[in-house]
Amino acid sequence: MRLPLLIALTLPVLAQCQPVPAGYQKLADLDYVGAGNKRQMLDLYLPETKTTKPRPLVVYIHGGGWEGGSKDQAGVLFNLIKDRPYAGASINYRLTNEATWPAQLHDCKAAIRALRAHAAANQIDPDKIAVFGISAGGHLVSLLGVSGGVKELEGALGKHLDQGSRVTCVLDFCGPSNFLTFGGNGSVIDPDDPKGALAKLIGGPLKDKQSIGRNASPVTYITHDDAPFLLIHGDKDNIVPYAQAIEFDAALDAAKIPATLLTGTNGGHVFFSGPLIEHMRNFLDRHLLGKDVQIPEGAVSSK
Repeated sequence: MRLPLLIALTLPVLAQCQPVPAGYQKLADLDYVGAGNKRQMLDLYLPETKTTKPRPLVVYIHGGGWEGGSKDQAGVLFNLIKDRPYAGASINYRLTNEATWPAQLHDCKAAIRALRAHAAANQIDPDKIAVFGISAGGHLVSLLGVSGGVKELEGALGKHLDQGSRVTCVLDFCGPSNFLTFGGNGSVIDPDDPKGALAKLIGGPLKDKQSIGRNASPVTYITHDDAPFLLIHGDKDNIVPYAQAIEFDAALDAAKIPATLLTGTNGGHVFFSGPLIEHMRNFLDRHLLGKDVQIPEGAVSSK
């Protein structure tokens, strides 16, 4: 069974296409590389009301097994930014039918650099950029959070190489963190399947691509100066094993990176609930607005 099909069957309404929220304007198909490739474009959502103070930005990166999905699936982003002083962005990146690793991360970093370069024109605070991703998008935002100082992962795309790609905080929803420990933990995905999603990402079965698998794993790059993380994972996830979140959380803790793991009780691969959305909004408020709100670690309702 192919990963994109599984995701399509389980993707909640919040993660699908929804109308632009009231009070926001959409700037569509902004080319962050300049090559005219639709997979290297983003949509920007700006509050219609003007402000004298630059707004924080929340960037959404979609899932889909690195071989599917679209920036149009930004419904959950709207639930995070509405009624808050935030701008939002949703980005496309090249899929594995077009390019293998590390093209996907290079695209995401180019998008962050372009957003930062044009921050003043869009009344965005370039020092307050959060990233949120689901599944494959969770993998990519995690890499953004831990690789701000890793030159070999930066790439050389776009016109804004003078800008940095560091982010302020990360919301990682059920993203894989270590491909070398992915197999054998209850996932229906076989990392050694030559036709599987992971093989398409890294250029072959994991058993033959161990070095690339390590290079593509967020856990590889953790250092003491990484961004704070909110990890969200269902304890019954049969696509990306829950063990991936436990391992990543422990590694972040060991490096003294602020990290909170929210476990969806009986949650599968991608779930949403009222309490979860509130925790996510509180996490953004804490790191983007400086509010003194706590996000309790532990179980959260998956329904």
